[in-house]
Amino acid sequence: MAGKGIDLERYIRSIPDWPKEGILFRDITPLLADPEAFAAAIGALCAGFADAGVEYVAAVEARGFIFGSAVAEKLGAGFVPIRKKGKLPFKTESVTYDLEYDTDTLEVHSDAVRRGAKVLMVDDLLATGGTMAAACKLVEKIGGRVVGIAFLIELCELAGRDKLGEYRIKVLIS
Repeated sequence: MAGKGIDLERYIRSIPDWPKEGILFRDITPLLADPEAFAAAIGALCAGFADAGVEYVAAVEARGFIFGSAVAEKLGAGFVPIRKKGKLPFKTESVTYDLEYDTDTLEVHSDAVRRGAKVLMVDDLLATGGTMAAACKLVEKIGGRVVGIAFLIELCELAGRDKLGEYRIKVLIS
């Protein structure tokens, strides 16, 4: 997809067999290094949500923080960091979710959003959908209302969208 006339896909580098054999890794660092491409990506992620009354943008570490905080600033919203277990210093709520061969836990500060507040979820990549589904559940657990989810890239063949139910989803590159 193009953002402000820029073909964002040409800024995504595919690296075969990383971090392990059989994985085709999508490297976003060329996009981050180009100020026009990065600005276009942030603008495109925000498009469609400017009038949604978004009060907070939530994202999961680490690459999600890059896009989520920039989207929050552009929308005039607060930013909510969702982290792996044991990384946040204040009272937290957590959600444990299944991975392919294991489980993982995400945490957020229990007071990160005002009850009933509209929250936009942002991440760089939608793969299997498990992490984002858990992040949405976590935001709802602390009282937020998820109004949408925005991704830079979706790996359609992994069907991650299926785990995200009825949420409004925006993807820039499929």
